[in-house]
Amino acid sequence: MASEGGATGYIVHHLTPLSVGEGFWALHLDTLFFSAVLGGLFLGFFKTVVGKATTGVPGLAQNFAELLIEFVDTQVKDTFHGRSKLIAPLALTIFCWVFLWNAMDMLPVDLLPMLGGWMGIPYLRVVPSTDLNGTFALSLSVFVLIFFYSIKIKGVLGFIKEFTLTPFHHPVMIPFNLILKTVEELAKPISLGLRLFGNLYAGELIFILIALLPPAIQPILGFPWAIFHILVITLQAFIFMVLTIVYLSLAHEDH
Repeated sequence: MASEGGATGYIVHHLTPLSVGEGFWALHLDTLFFSAVLGGLFLGFFKTVVGKATTGVPGLAQNFAELLIEFVDTQVKDTFHGRSKLIAPLALTIFCWVFLWNAMDMLPVDLLPMLGGWMGIPYLRVVPSTDLNGTFALSLSVFVLIFFYSIKIKGVLGFIKEFTLTPFHHPVMIPFNLILKTVEELAKPISLGLRLFGNLYAGELIFILIALLPPAIQPILGFPWAIFHILVITLQAFIFMVLTIVYLSLAHEDH
C-alpha cells in the first residue's frame, strides 16, 4: 500500500477517518464503530467473569479481572476523598476502555485498512485515541461529571460562590476570579483530550513511517518501538484514569 500515491499519500490515507457529514456535524464512523466494539468487549469480558466467578480456585480470567479491580480500587482509595459509588466503576471503565483504544495501535498498520479496502471502505482509522473527536468526547464526559458533582455537593449557591470568590475572597476581585476559574476549568478537558490524542497520534505516525521502510528494516525498528509503545499505551490509560479521579475528588470537596 505504500506505493499508492507515494509516502505522503500513504500517511494521509492511514490518518484520514471514515466520516459522513461536514464541519462540526461530521461523524467519524470508524471511531464510533471501534469504540463501540471495544466497549462491548470490555463489558462482555467482565459480565462473563462475574457469571462464572467462584469462591474456590479462580481461573485465569477471574484472576485478571480481580487484579484490575484491585488495582483501580487502590488508586481510588488513595486519590478520591469523597463518597461515591460511581467513581470506582467509572475509573475502571475509563482505564480499560482507553487501554483498549490505545492497544489497537499494536495491530499492523495495513491489516484492518486492507480488509476494509476489500469491503469497499475507502478510509479506516482503527485507533480511536488518534482521533481528537474521540479523546475530546471522553474528556468532555468527565467535564460534565465535574460540574454535576460540584453542584450536587456544594449546592448551586456554593458552586457560584466558589466560582466567583476563589482564589481571592473579595467582591472587587470577582471578574478576575471568573477569568481564572474559567481558564482552570476549561484546561481540564483540554489537557485530558490533547494529552491522550497527542501521544497516540505520534505513536501511530511512527508505526506508519516504519511501515514505509524496506521490509528487511521494519522488524529491526518496529519490534523495539512496539515494546516501548506498550508502556506508552498503558501509561496514557493510567494517567487519564488518575486525572479523572483527581478532578472528581476536587469536585467533591466542600470548602
